[in-house]
Amino acid sequence: METIRMIFKRIVLLSTVVVIATFLLSLLMRLLPGDPAAVLVPNAPEELRALIREETGLSKGVFGYYWQWLSGMLQGDFGKYYLNGGYRPVSEVLKQCLPPSLFLILYAQIVALALSIPLGLISAYKENSRFDRITSSILFTAVSIPAFASGIILSLIFAVQLGWVDPIGYESPFGNPVEHFKLMILPVTSLAIGLTSSYTRLLRTDVIATLKEDYVTMAASKGLSDRRILWRHVFRPSSITLMTSAALNMGGLIGGAVVIENIFSIQGIGFEIIYALGTRQYVALQSLIALVAVGYVFFNVV
Repeated sequence: METIRMIFKRIVLLSTVVVIATFLLSLLMRLLPGDPAAVLVPNAPEELRALIREETGLSKGVFGYYWQWLSGMLQGDFGKYYLNGGYRPVSEVLKQCLPPSLFLILYAQIVALALSIPLGLISAYKENSRFDRITSSILFTAVSIPAFASGIILSLIFAVQLGWVDPIGYESPFGNPVEHFKLMILPVTSLAIGLTSSYTRLLRTDVIATLKEDYVTMAASKGLSDRRILWRHVFRPSSITLMTSAALNMGGLIGGAVVIENIFSIQGIGFEIIYALGTRQYVALQSLIALVAVGYVFFNVV
């Protein structure tokens, strides 16, 4: 019963935060200068603009527009792109842009954890050694560089100058797996650099504290190898903070992917957000950002 009550509270919290965030977003959208209908269809007659205002709810005021958008989204209607006298459902765009973003976030987490776990364990085991000092200095420098700056630098070196990989584009892993991973190397590395630095320092701190516990000393006195002590007796209790941070960073990666996707021309959610913002697609933009907010809050609550 207590578990059900806790889950219910979490769901209510998630729903409240999402509603508040999306409502504030709708207010910000209304503050943008100009008539939204005129921007959506600049060369259309006034009758068509009035029809679009009615269809999107822009003619119903702040609360009427938001309620129409929210009720439609809860029913699976994410709005439409109005382009060249026609329209395209946002749901169709989401089917295409969600997989690239999810793959980018998943790969970045896998790479960051795969690098940070051994680095954190070794740095803690060799505390204050030359390896520890060099690793800490490199990681401190790396975490100070924004992901977009890392992406531009990596693209300039490995794509433009060396020509090892293509600087832009995306390929589905189900169509051409080799090309998919080749194109994902630079964007994934750009996101994983900062995560690796953060995760390694967190794990190092916890491992150093765990190594001073009595049960670790007892395990060493029994003649167990250092590798077994680190992985079986030290890593498990020291990984709680690391895994919590990894879960929280899933939400942050959604925001970081917005910039990286535009640098490497990956048509994910971030790419579509910038496109919708540039073309002033109000309803589509609100739905896309609401999806990001839901993902961010969901991972934080979990």
